[in-house]
Amino acid sequence: MVSYDMEDVLDTFLVRVEGHEPATSDRFKRLLKTMAKLFNKTKASHKIASAVKDIKKQLQEVADRRGRYMVGDIMAKSTVTIVDPRLSALYNDVTKLIGIDKASDELISMLSSQGDDRPCMDKVKKVSVLGPGGLGKTTLVKTVYEKLKTGFCCGAFVPAGRNPDFKKVFKDILIDLDKQHYTTCFNMMILDERQLIDELRGFLKNKRYFVVIDDIWETQSWETIKLALIENNCGSRIVTTTRKFKVATEVANNLDYLPDKVSDKILKRCGGVPLAIITMANLLVGKPIEEWPEVYNSIGFSHKDNHHFESTMRILSFSYYDLPSHLKTCLLYLSMFPDDSIISKDPLIWKWVAEGFVHKEKGIGLFELGEGHFNELIHRSMIQAVEFEEEEGIVQGCRVHDMVLDLIRSLSHEEKFLSILDGLDSEETLSQSSARRLAHQNRTLDHNPQARNLGMGQLRSFVTCYCAINKMVPLSSFRVLRVLAIEHCEFMEGYQLEHLGNLHHLRYLGLIETNIRMLPKEIGHLSFLQTLLLNGTGIEVLPSSLRMLTQLMCIRADWKTRAPNWIGMITSLEELRIYRSADDRSSRRLVKELGNLAELRVLRAGIAVLDESMERDLVKSLKNLRKIQYLQLEIVFPDVDDTVDASPWMSKVSWEAEGFVLPRHLRRLLLGCIIFSRLPSWINSSCLPNLTHLCVHVVAMDEEDLKVIGKMPELRDLLLPTSSTNGEGAMTFGPKKDGEGRVAPTVMPSLEFLEFFFFVRTLKDCNNDCSNIGLECLKALQKVTVRIGCQGASVSEVEEAEAALRHAAEVHPNHVILEPIRHFEDQMILASDHS
Repeated sequence: MVSYDMEDVLDTFLVRVEGHEPATSDRFKRLLKTMAKLFNKTKASHKIASAVKDIKKQLQEVADRRGRYMVGDIMAKSTVTIVDPRLSALYNDVTKLIGIDKASDELISMLSSQGDDRPCMDKVKKVSVLGPGGLGKTTLVKTVYEKLKTGFCCGAFVPAGRNPDFKKVFKDILIDLDKQHYTTCFNMMILDERQLIDELRGFLKNKRYFVVIDDIWETQSWETIKLALIENNCGSRIVTTTRKFKVATEVANNLDYLPDKVSDKILKRCGGVPLAIITMANLLVGKPIEEWPEVYNSIGFSHKDNHHFESTMRILSFSYYDLPSHLKTCLLYLSMFPDDSIISKDPLIWKWVAEGFVHKEKGIGLFELGEGHFNELIHRSMIQAVEFEEEEGIVQGCRVHDMVLDLIRSLSHEEKFLSILDGLDSEETLSQSSARRLAHQNRTLDHNPQARNLGMGQLRSFVTCYCAINKMVPLSSFRVLRVLAIEHCEFMEGYQLEHLGNLHHLRYLGLIETNIRMLPKEIGHLSFLQTLLLNGTGIEVLPSSLRMLTQLMCIRADWKTRAPNWIGMITSLEELRIYRSADDRSSRRLVKELGNLAELRVLRAGIAVLDESMERDLVKSLKNLRKIQYLQLEIVFPDVDDTVDASPWMSKVSWEAEGFVLPRHLRRLLLGCIIFSRLPSWINSSCLPNLTHLCVHVVAMDEEDLKVIGKMPELRDLLLPTSSTNGEGAMTFGPKKDGEGRVAPTVMPSLEFLEFFFFVRTLKDCNNDCSNIGLECLKALQKVTVRIGCQGASVSEVEEAEAALRHAAEVHPNHVILEPIRHFEDQMILASDHS
């Protein structure tokens, strides 16, 4: 708790002494404010100095207590031995394992030599099983080992662990390989690591062996262990288990990530963990089905009478305590979200940044560092990546496994990191809490006037989601709040964010999907504000005082929010999402202002290009965005209703002649607002080698254009709103019927999602059809969206085109998902008219 008090003092210092007041144009008022500020700073400095003295006193008391009770000596003399809970997995009866058959069959199939070419069969095959702690990797691999080991000359199953003793690991392997010889071999005790490696290599040289190394934590550990496992071309097999993605990719020819999605509630709660399922089965034996819900409700780490759950918790805790301190804090923060919820990645990272969990590094932005933390938690199997349907192929969020969530909530409670109030709790639950973060979930908020006494003044984060709010806690209750998130909530009566300007420490303000229609002008007092999320609010106007916020890095406006004329003044912006302008003049101003935002990493804007002059201004502005990674420009005319599709602008400017080029690190380029007469020369694999998503509107794609796009190695999502290709009517991604190549079969190796458009009538007029579009040449393809122009075609011709497309999708090796969408159906001709 002393560390929290120190944080409070530092925050107070930043605001009272180093904080900035909004500018005022009146010179006399400015002078009076300056004088008052000097007096306030002196007064604040005395208060802060007094608080620092109190903290020093507390620290001294802690040190005295430690010495008085000899805490260090007690810890050093502790002789209690904790048995590794993973041992139970090694000795479980295979016949008792429930739900493991499918996973073991898949692993056996990966290890088998059936279907392999002879040269490949002879090579050592390595498979790594990747998954979070407690998921049952050891149980699975042990089961497979017992089934297969008789087919090999020798075998060994050896745990490595977090900090392996390599001499012990190598000795254990030798003993498993030949117990009779090596258990009586006295010189084993005097051999060092190098000699043990030599001994192992010599023993395995001409043998077909099966070795399992369980629970490898670091790539360095694997690099050392693999020195002893000789590549002998005898058809040997090596299996490892690990919690870390980096280790798995270093080890394996194949990765097998254990699934944990199960439909049954009890299995879901067990999360596919065999250890938990075995325990669950034992609890259910002899109980009638009507009593099973009671058993389900009892599952959790709070179930003190069941040592199996304690063992599973301890296994999971290994992964938690292996995390560096900054990742521990980031993971604990996830405990504030509801069970089974999908947590959006970007708002989560901005919350981490606001809380100070992400520390500055030279040359890397705070968000990018936070994104690295997010990815590391995925790679360590602590959270599960989620892709959203609207942006396929991109990880946009995560889930927390039920068991991991139980663990981190338990730890959060113990460490007074976070308190949660859900539909079952009342505010009185907080009366004894000194947690620095509070989350309201799925409940009705009726503010209790006594809430001021429940620690609101010390909160760092106040997060309310999926709540009905009758009366909100007064914002004046919060003194050091950094994160205010009122998201997916509904106010029973109008709410005006009173006293918002007094939250001087606030870094994050999220009002996502909440019926707040106006921001107070006092928001300009929040000099430390970094993130402002307004999507789903219906807020139409941004207060002009926002332009004074020099630390604001992210604005996500609502679809109805109009772009202000001063947006170019917030030069600290790294992310801007805004879709409307008040009028034509504002739209022109926005295009010019964008050029001032040189720090932008993400830009999603609605722009109505009105003439050639405005297009030139757009090109000039985009040239200045040298840090851009995500660029999406959509057509949205001022005051056009959401349901109306505006037409894109036909480009009249040579972007190449203007010297336009995009940065090589660009990953997503979606230019739906411009129609180009030909594919721009700056869209190619040399200029944009990292591009994963592309939407480009070209009047007519020709063979060369498709070849250029086809060479992009990272492209995963391609949208081509194009009505023709080289006069032949349909997009063709593979070889022609006569064998001439349109696009080489090896192109776009990463493409998973494809969308294109064609007119059936044009196709027929060119004596072409959809039977040879070459989808089979796009090896990674998962889904195709085809927009079919029905204008001037008969019903039977449209149905024939759809049938050919369905056949192409069905015969693709990946059994591609096809989504055909008809356009201009009302302009199809009747069969009689066609004849």
